[in-house]
Amino acid sequence: MILLDGILTTLTYILAGFVLFMIGKAAYKVFNPKVQVSDQLVEHDNFAFAFSYVGYFVGLLIALGSALRGESDGLIEDLIHIATYGLLSIVLLNLSRIINNKLILSKFDLKHAIVEQENAGAGIIQGANSIAVGLIVYGAITGEGYGFGGPEVTAVLYWALGQGILFVTTKVYDLITPYSIQEHVEKGNVAVAIGFSGAIVAIANLICNALLHDFQSWLITLEDVAFEVVLGLLFLPLARLFCDKILLPGQNLTDELVNQEKPNIGAALVEAFAYAGGSMLIVWAL
Repeated sequence: MILLDGILTTLTYILAGFVLFMIGKAAYKVFNPKVQVSDQLVEHDNFAFAFSYVGYFVGLLIALGSALRGESDGLIEDLIHIATYGLLSIVLLNLSRIINNKLILSKFDLKHAIVEQENAGAGIIQGANSIAVGLIVYGAITGEGYGFGGPEVTAVLYWALGQGILFVTTKVYDLITPYSIQEHVEKGNVAVAIGFSGAIVAIANLICNALLHDFQSWLITLEDVAFEVVLGLLFLPLARLFCDKILLPGQNLTDELVNQEKPNIGAALVEAFAYAGGSMLIVWAL
């Protein structure tokens, strides 16, 4: 009987997660009313849109994980918790996509580049951005506590803090590269987009880890976040140097990405791995 109850409870949670996932799918249409998904995927075979679209659902799945995990307080209480934080995750994810589309690649219309121009680099960055936001939302809601205004308000403030840090660190990344990321992405340079996407996800992973701790005080939270952000800011140039000198010996990373007729996508994948892998090692070591 206990085993049967456990199976039924697990199936109930899975069903609740599936319902939230479908709500997240509907939310995509609400926030992107002019985008015809089937037309982009089937009629145009738009790879840029496909990567962006799948990235949204990966980010959504990660964000919803924050609502589904945790200790059980009873089925009814758990379902209320899942509904509350699941819907909050969906809203925060879509708000972040709007904000980041305007700020991270602010010099050109990201949606136009993906839907109309089928710019694969733009689609890769938007997809990676959704994954990064999913990580931030996951950290914000999992690490929420009874701070100012209650757990929901604390979660939103955590999210806002993570968003601000992500914006700053992406600008730092742009500064440490000897070329303009936006200029090359606008030209359709997929290699530059892949490297930049790896940096976005790596930084988001560090932000997520900093936010995961349950709220004790804003001072402690800010100290934890500041420590991991400083690590992240130091880590980006070191990871790029590591990629340049060790993972790609005898080659210049910048030359491979922007100073040749056909940008080296393989080198960009190695760069993205250096960022993502390095951030995972930092999280595990902390």
